[in-house]
Amino acid sequence: MNGPATLPPWLPAAPCTPGRCAAHPDGTGPDPGAGLPRALARLAAGTVTVLLGVLLAPAAAPLPAAARLALVRLWARTVVRAFGVRVRYGGTPAATGPLLVVANHVSWLDIPLLAAVLPARTVAKAEVRHWPVLGLVAALGGTLFIDRDRLRALPGTVRAMAGILAAGGRVAVFPEGSTWCGRERGRFRPAVFQAALDAGCAVQPVRIDHRPADAAAYVGDDPLGASLWRVVTTRRPTAEVRLADPLPSGRYPDRRALAAAAQRAVALRGTTRQDPARWVPAQRAVASDSANLSPPSVHQRASSRPAAASSSRTPS
Repeated sequence: MNGPATLPPWLPAAPCTPGRCAAHPDGTGPDPGAGLPRALARLAAGTVTVLLGVLLAPAAAPLPAAARLALVRLWARTVVRAFGVRVRYGGTPAATGPLLVVANHVSWLDIPLLAAVLPARTVAKAEVRHWPVLGLVAALGGTLFIDRDRLRALPGTVRAMAGILAAGGRVAVFPEGSTWCGRERGRFRPAVFQAALDAGCAVQPVRIDHRPADAAAYVGDDPLGASLWRVVTTRRPTAEVRLADPLPSGRYPDRRALAAAAQRAVALRGTTRQDPARWVPAQRAVASDSANLSPPSVHQRASSRPAAASSSRTPS
């Protein structure tokens, strides 16, 4: 996600900035497209929905895994809708088995958008842990936090991802390494794809498009509060999430080839063989979760391919 103005030289840097890519309110009032009452209602509804998820998470813990994942999908859809965002999902994810979910990254909204159809352990920068409310939600959801300032932490994160995948779970990551405005897109960094190769699992490419892009874009040093306000004051924010055909990792010789194939799949517009020119609601574009349950803890696993050789770019 977005970060401080001064970053270590090995981190990916997007040319997107709030001034160039986001239509901030001028401080005198909300965007007239939504109106103050509607904007305040959306903000309150979204905040309450997020807080309810935090409060009810302990009560859901004893439920069967499939029931918990169904609740996660329902909660994620409700969060996005409460903030006023209309969502269309297209395509069908892999039916069973572990899965590395990879997507382009525009906004903090991308995390619940993915969770609404493919709940997974997410890889995020360590700063997210300290965000108000959302940081607690991320921690409760089993997020794998990575300190992007510590390059040596990357191989350990890749091993942790491979362990989750080898145990039958899902991991979601944004390989561009940072948020981009949607008009500009970053290159998929290959390091995280090593986890799919080590675990022998498929990669699920996902393309996320926001309309209007400037309302959703959360880039540069944009404050989270300003981004939230921009979303709720937009009259009709819309997100489209397209699931491309899964990529069997065994067909690719190395992580760079796999990353390039995933990026091509995300870059393509239109439909896939699994998405015959129609959009489907999120609840219908859901894979069976019986074989995709994340383990309660991260299992370390010896790599068949050395994770230490992973790319020096870190995931977001």
